[in-house]
Amino acid sequence: MSEQWLTSLITKTPQEGYELAIKLSRMGVKYTQPSDAVRSKLRPDYSENSENLIASSQVIATNFQTVSAANNYWRD
Repeated sequence: MSEQWLTSLITKTPQEGYELAIKLSRMGVKYTQPSDAVRSKLRPDYSENSENLIASSQVIATNFQTVSAANNYWRD
């Protein structure tokens, strides 16, 4: 994957920051498993497993912490 998609962690609002955190999480999966076909095949296994969904939420939360810190928690 050579396309540059992440140019900054700076966002205008917490909502944009959270959406970036989700994008970071999704891109992490895409980098780890670059095959669209394999990801599509695996999706039913993890999408209906509560432990996997909680783990996904934890990854998003960690990424949101990173984005929040980069934005000084949106404080002036």
